[in-house]
Amino acid sequence: MIQHQTQSAQDMRLRYLTQLSKEFPSQKAAAARIVDLKTWMRLPKGTEYYFSDLHGEHKGFLRMLKSAAGTIRDKIETLFSGAIMRKDRDELAQLIYEPEAMLRRKQEDGKLNEEWYYLTITRLIKVFKAVSAKYTRDMVRMTIPEDYNSAIDELCYVDEDESRAQYHLGVVRAILETGVASAFISSLCAGIRKLCVARLHIIGDIYDRGAHPDLIMDELIAFSDVDVLWGNHDIHWMGAALGNPALIASVIRQGISYNTFDLFEDGYGFNLRPLSVFANEVYGDDPCTAFLPKDKFNINLFDTVEPSLAARMQKAMAVIQFKLEGQLIKRRPEYGMQARDVLSRVDFKTGTVEIDGVNYPLKDTNFPTINPKDPLALTEGEEELMHALTASFRHNGRLQQHMRFFISNGALFSKRNGQLLYHGCVPMTEEGEFATVTMGGRELSGASLFEYIDAKVRDAWYLKYNSEEQVEARDFLWYLWCGPISPIFGKNRMATFERTLIEDKSTHTEVMNPYYRLVEEEVTCKKILSAFSMDPDAGHIVNGHVPVKLKRGESPVKGKGRLYMIDGGISRAYQATTGMGGYTLIYNSHSFALAQHPVWENLDEELFDSPILKVVEQLPRRITIGDTDAGASMAQEIEDLEALIAAYRSGSLTEPHASEETQVFDPGYVNKK
Repeated sequence: MIQHQTQSAQDMRLRYLTQLSKEFPSQKAAAARIVDLKTWMRLPKGTEYYFSDLHGEHKGFLRMLKSAAGTIRDKIETLFSGAIMRKDRDELAQLIYEPEAMLRRKQEDGKLNEEWYYLTITRLIKVFKAVSAKYTRDMVRMTIPEDYNSAIDELCYVDEDESRAQYHLGVVRAILETGVASAFISSLCAGIRKLCVARLHIIGDIYDRGAHPDLIMDELIAFSDVDVLWGNHDIHWMGAALGNPALIASVIRQGISYNTFDLFEDGYGFNLRPLSVFANEVYGDDPCTAFLPKDKFNINLFDTVEPSLAARMQKAMAVIQFKLEGQLIKRRPEYGMQARDVLSRVDFKTGTVEIDGVNYPLKDTNFPTINPKDPLALTEGEEELMHALTASFRHNGRLQQHMRFFISNGALFSKRNGQLLYHGCVPMTEEGEFATVTMGGRELSGASLFEYIDAKVRDAWYLKYNSEEQVEARDFLWYLWCGPISPIFGKNRMATFERTLIEDKSTHTEVMNPYYRLVEEEVTCKKILSAFSMDPDAGHIVNGHVPVKLKRGESPVKGKGRLYMIDGGISRAYQATTGMGGYTLIYNSHSFALAQHPVWENLDEELFDSPILKVVEQLPRRITIGDTDAGASMAQEIEDLEALIAAYRSGSLTEPHASEETQVFDPGYVNKK
């Protein structure tokens, strides 16, 4: 039996090597690939950037990305501090961030002369050389438009001696004389920005609150190396896109609350006219004061809606949301969320609601679509409205493209280059143990809970639509959005009803999971890393979800450096509390650093301040590609290629296109294992 299994494994290995031989049909080809791989593995690892809780703030996100979260400014300081004045260093940074805007300003000021062009190109080349040092020349060429490849290659890689100075000057002069200096500078700046960011990690919550998460999604889809984690606000939209009616109602209500009509009607092309007609018919004489939108941050450019109409529309959706959530809670008693069916506990005669055993007066008691005897039943008009809205979400091509990206490039958690990434928390008890929940007939906690949920989300997307299993998985997305043991929610309840309709703020409290207190201690962070099969002494946890209140003295570094909490408040809705514009975690070959972004008062200004960069952990040695996940894959490929060469040499495989040269080729110079 053992001999049979061994023979079977050998046969499978030979079949694999046969397939591999189609890509590398000779010893020479395989050896050349090994040389390339071993060369790449010795290069320093690329710089990884971790962003969290973008919440639709596309302008702020683009600023963070264009500045490489302060890395570009830091590189300029290293190269030019003491050599050129501070204002010139600032100007060079702004040029790299926004070349077209800076060039336009220079032209308006009459400063686009030959001297400025020469000085600027020379300085940009120094920056370009510095940020490209960890890449091969072939890799660098791929970042630059083909038209300028040769010129940049010459300027970057000519010998640094006096004999080449005139040649260098001649290349620059040729650029000036052909009138392409501005275009050349724009390409150089774009190349610098690309080379500074090897990979993006988005730690959840791209959606809700801000004006255009759709534009962030477009940017991420176009980016070459990016992965995303699902936050509760992303699941909010994923469930809506899959046709979960409770989440559709919730997405629309929250969007109206934050005045994001441009996102709905211009960004995704939803037709909200049926909602506005319905709201006017039902609440035409109702001021709906409790439902006026928060219009402080989002100003609609294409679809301006009067606040009074927006209030009526939000009230209509809020009532439908409370009904649909109550229906879902009754349909899924296993969620244990009966206490959140608040609408069923309203006394419509007295205008009060019972919360945790106490009766509170409602701020609004006009509910013409609610039948007190059956408060969760939709009216015929509400049914028709939801049918139309569900069709809009289910068949919206752009929204579905964005959600497919979430599935194909996203996950509930991720383990990347020794770091554990997730959005919210690992649910824990007050005693510091992993909280246990029964799901799918299994007791789940810690890593097993995350694995189960990740698979469940994919079931909602991939199972036959409207099958019993798919509906169950689709309903589960609502639990992930607001359930008490949801790792991406991390609170005991979502008090939307209370915040909207009860004056007493004591009912608005949402208690955070003990996790957020416990991770201040290193022992908790190490326990979590171990549970996910990570090195507890070398690994780090990166998560967001809860804004770090810098102005109150909170730190994003937890557990003696084992955890980074990087939701610093890019969402303008949080900045009054956090006192800053967000964090970016940066992991390069030397260190971990945190970029603290300023509060940008005017996001329409083309020129902007750079973030403050602070190294939070210096690594004991420089990390190479060989130390990363990509390096592990390369090492495995080298092992396979060496086995292929051995198969060629032993005669187990014949080189399909062997020439006389390849037959005598001796791969002995390749370092063996």
